[in-house]
Amino acid sequence: MANIKKIKGTIGILTGGGDVPGLNPAIRAVTFRAIREGYRVLGFKRGWAGVIDIVRNKKYDNSNNFAELSKAVVNKAARTGGTFLHTSRTRPSHVAKDMVPKHLRDSYDKEMNDLTPEVIKNLDWLGVDYLIPIGGDDTLSYGVHLFKKGIKVMAIPKTMDNDVPGTDYCIGFSTCVTRTISLTNSLRTAAGSHERFLVLEVFGRYAGFTAMLPTLAGAAHRCLIPEVPFNIDQLAELLTKDRNDNPSNYSIVLVSEGATFEGGKMTFEGMEKDAFGHAKLGGIGDEVSLALKRVSPKYNDGQVVNVINQKLGYLVRCGDPDFIDSVVPTAYGNLALDLILKGIDGRMVVLKNGRYDHVPIEVVTDSKKFVNVDKYYNREKLHPFYKNFEMLPLFIMTND
Repeated sequence: MANIKKIKGTIGILTGGGDVPGLNPAIRAVTFRAIREGYRVLGFKRGWAGVIDIVRNKKYDNSNNFAELSKAVVNKAARTGGTFLHTSRTRPSHVAKDMVPKHLRDSYDKEMNDLTPEVIKNLDWLGVDYLIPIGGDDTLSYGVHLFKKGIKVMAIPKTMDNDVPGTDYCIGFSTCVTRTISLTNSLRTAAGSHERFLVLEVFGRYAGFTAMLPTLAGAAHRCLIPEVPFNIDQLAELLTKDRNDNPSNYSIVLVSEGATFEGGKMTFEGMEKDAFGHAKLGGIGDEVSLALKRVSPKYNDGQVVNVINQKLGYLVRCGDPDFIDSVVPTAYGNLALDLILKGIDGRMVVLKNGRYDHVPIEVVTDSKKFVNVDKYYNREKLHPFYKNFEMLPLFIMTND
């Protein structure tokens, strides 16, 4: 008689929110380990959207909503950036009427609908024992909601803003910083050739880590972060001094997309909001550039300093993951399986002070993560502090 290996259970995995390099290595790590331990792995497509779109009929083709993952499929995908499972910003507890799947519209016809009952039924229909969402605080906040409803959830933090609370590191952050440094170094040749200010808008809605770390590494002279509203005259004076001190006669500032002028508000591309209530940020780099050009004569002997203005945007989140975003997702995926094998759920795997660990998943919704300004940011100089590094972890700025 053939030796048929009994399946211990089913693990579901999904990726939600923005794409980042490192998602595919995380999916690979979970799948390889889970299969080796005797589990079946289902990959849900398009984040939470794939979970709500399922039709509970074995004759229905749900291949656009989920697929059983194999070692061959995930091994090939892990070499690349993005997520081969695709992603969306779907929030099943808040689904607009026109976004409700067609087969559910007779039952859910309000302007805003909670499809959580359908999510739970779908997971039960598929026999999912554990669900592993990989995402930022929005994606994981719904994971917390499901956990409180009785679903066994194991979360993995991802976001290039590095602002998921409870962890020092989120998948995608290192590659974002690496790309930002590389692109800034490429653009400085144009800034130097024309003797200009170089203004680069980078990611960072509420937290300034993606501007702070590249500046700390020497990519820029100054950085503006969401945690500290800035004064344009202060910035212009500092950049002018940097420019004058530079033999190539240019200076650089990194501007977090969530940064604000003193007394001002965040700058948005439009008024449309996603399922989590966030309007798309964008344009603060343009505003800073115009303002710098306007006030620069005050600090440059009456002469205007022209500006090169560039939004780095998706350039820092595309392409292959770097070394750290290949290794950390592998560790996170294996740690998630370690916990599942022990019968533990309701946790988020994390890096804290340079060590892998896990924390209650509720930390995602119980707190917020920002740059500790007093500890890491020099308000007078508009750049990080360059002191007191002894015994700090790799990425310096911890989840305080």
